Amino acid sequence: MQVPLYQAKAEFFRMLGHPVRIRVLELLQDGPMPVRDLLAEIQIEPSSLSQQLAVLRRSGIVVSVRDGGTVTYALAGGDVAELLRAARRILTELLAGQSELLAELRQADTPRPGPGARV
Repeated sequence: MQVPLYQAKAEFFRMLGHPVRIRVLELLQDGPMPVRDLLAEIQIEPSSLSQQLAVLRRSGIVVSVRDGGTVTYALAGGDVAELLRAARRILTELLAGQSELLAELRQADTPRPGPGARV
């Protein structure tokens, strides 16, 4: 039985729903990286990084290449980088809206001089 598209999309976004996975994808936007460099950038236990890389690899969003004792990871395609850029644009717009709302709230909380007060 085929999975409905909306369910497949939900599973895809759930797969992205871990901070380490997002950080790995952000780092790989600049090109392939060996695991040792990913570890240096993310600063987590090697076993934790390995676990998160395995999730990304199983999903097909990253690929790995072994050269001797070095394993290097890369994005499987450019669409992932575009998705991360789109997410950044969306977050920027959302946060800008929240910033404007916060400024309005702060302005509304500013005490106004009462009647007969000297300004």
